[in-house]
Amino acid sequence: MNLPGRSISSGAPSAEAVVVGSPDSGGPAVTDIATLIDTLPLSSFQKGIMVLIGGVVVMDGFDVQAIGFIAPALTQDWHIDPAALGPIFGAGLFGMLVGSMLLSIVADRVGRRPVLVGSTAFFSLCMLGTAATESIQQMVLLRFLTGLGIGGVMANAVALASEYSPRRQRASLLMWISCGFTGGAIAGGLISAALIPWGGWRSVFFVGGVLPLGIAAVMYWGLPESLLFLSQQGAYEKLKELLRRLAPGIDLDSNFHLATPAQVHGRGSLMKLFREGRTLMTILLWLVSFANLLNLFFLANWLPLLSTRMGFTSSVAVLMGTTLQLGGLIGAVFMGPLIDRLGYFRVLVPAFLIAGFAVAAIGEPRLSLPLLYIVIFAAGICIVGAQPAINALASTLYPTEIRATGVGWSLGVGRAGAIVGPVVAAQLVALNWSSQTLFLAAAIPAAFSCIVVIGLSFVTRRKLRAL
Repeated sequence: MNLPGRSISSGAPSAEAVVVGSPDSGGPAVTDIATLIDTLPLSSFQKGIMVLIGGVVVMDGFDVQAIGFIAPALTQDWHIDPAALGPIFGAGLFGMLVGSMLLSIVADRVGRRPVLVGSTAFFSLCMLGTAATESIQQMVLLRFLTGLGIGGVMANAVALASEYSPRRQRASLLMWISCGFTGGAIAGGLISAALIPWGGWRSVFFVGGVLPLGIAAVMYWGLPESLLFLSQQGAYEKLKELLRRLAPGIDLDSNFHLATPAQVHGRGSLMKLFREGRTLMTILLWLVSFANLLNLFFLANWLPLLSTRMGFTSSVAVLMGTTLQLGGLIGAVFMGPLIDRLGYFRVLVPAFLIAGFAVAAIGEPRLSLPLLYIVIFAAGICIVGAQPAINALASTLYPTEIRATGVGWSLGVGRAGAIVGPVVAAQLVALNWSSQTLFLAAAIPAAFSCIVVIGLSFVTRRKLRAL
């Protein structure tokens, strides 16, 4: 069968091979689904999938940051000390860690679609429940449960989007979808600023519950399962229906069938991340995810406060925090196409190298304010913007049967770093470390990430040669 842009010849069917009718030969020609997606232009069907997944990622960002938006109003309403919010913040992050690790394994066993839709509906209901809480204990429980649901979203969103993306645009599409998280956080701040004076802090959780619940309903009716996952499940009729929507011009044979995926074992298995030569690759991926999210959350949480310690006003400190996030948003938008052209490692290695110098320079007292904004913006591009690239990279390193598990555990380990970073910073501040010394210390994880990514590039290259 000849497809636009590439001729696909018959051969031994793979685990993801699909038999389609060949009008030229009169018999079936064998191609695999991944090659079919890579060869055809991006269809309106695929674009609709990306929009749906992007929508839930936007609400993911909104709901993760919601507790930060309402914190001042909550402390006033409940007459509590800001320190009492610590367990509430920690519960949400811990829930996300657990959800990323557990629900990704479930998704590789039962499918991306049910876990993504179910996780979205679950965290939506938890957000609505949070709006009715009356005590810190209730809030801690609901934030943990909300984090559990949110943890099931990102890994499955990346895995599902990856499996519907052509290779030539995969990094761009995945990173643009991930931008929805930052966009949701920014939009959430603006919405919260408008809602809290009108309806109090509870209105933020109400909106943060209703909107994703609507998206979950739309996904239930309109979001398809991964073609690669269906091929391994042997869901022939469903796969045939989706292939018609993906590529209406393809003539499917009446005796449509799939090659038996005999080599697929241990679907959704954590231990399979360490088999078939993947041990070192998985460890290095976890290390870079841990180090980068440690740095990201350190900067996101402590940059404004440390800026005031350096003598800047509160308004300037807020602008510095915004500059960091803006750099991350722009970095992810432009880094994706660059990765599609040059590859992940040729982009991430210099990005983390620049990040190390930029973070170290933030604490330099002799920098002028305009130059300080520039180095913060650069740090945002190279650290905040690099995290979607790490998630996208993770989706390319593992086969379909453990892809969500691989992405989920990478994110889960990274979220452990997100907890450790701010906590360690708090201890160092208590030890009276200067802001300059703190930022010099924060440059170490960025430099470490650079070294780890270099190692990961050698490991993956060696693994590809061995295949």
